Amino acid sequence: MTLFQLSSQKRGSWWCNLGTGKIYKFGQSVNQIMIISITALKGGVGKTTTSIHLAAYLQEKAPTLLIDADLNRSALIWSREDKLPFHVASQAGSTSIIRKYPHIIVDTRARPEPEEFKDLADGSDLLIIPTTPNHLDLDATFKAVEQLQALNANFRVLLTKVDARTKSGQEAKKRLREADLPRFKTSIPLLVVFEKASQRGVITRDYSSPTSKTAWSAYEAVGREILP
Repeated sequence: MTLFQLSSQKRGSWWCNLGTGKIYKFGQSVNQIMIISITALKGGVGKTTTSIHLAAYLQEKAPTLLIDADLNRSALIWSREDKLPFHVASQAGSTSIIRKYPHIIVDTRARPEPEEFKDLADGSDLLIIPTTPNHLDLDATFKAVEQLQALNANFRVLLTKVDARTKSGQEAKKRLREADLPRFKTSIPLLVVFEKASQRGVITRDYSSPTSKTAWSAYEAVGREILP
């Protein structure tokens, strides 16, 4: 049984069985949860943006907790204005509240080690690997896929930062399709509103911009592919 420690001290702490998604204290099951981890071998691919917006989508279905496990603490910084519709916590800070949430999004640290990939594969209901159409990002994604396939992980690739003005998005989709990788039908467009929304501490749906609806609708569509 793979356990993810939700506090820094073993005795009296809460643990999550990453294989079943159940929360335990002193070996006693507390509740069933769904864990979705967002991970990538390369930074700058929209990992935190994806975590934030999928958490917002899932919050509409049931209470959702986003655990910021990245050393950069980008999700926590995004949430510091307290304007997000869901709760964001550090790994240590989630100890006393994790039982309340049937949906958990984990914004993992960038460039996880092989043993971390194994824990993620064992413990997540779904792993999402965001990647831009950039060939370097795609190459890193294929390396991550190799590791996850060897672990029989349940994963899907999400194409992000797709510039409609270029052919790179279509070329990337073709490459993913030819490799027959599990992937989302929806891709995320390259829009400045994502950065603007993060600066204001809100999701794109709550930011006033002509492209806000397009940005939110894309992640809403991804969310429906996970949980209609």
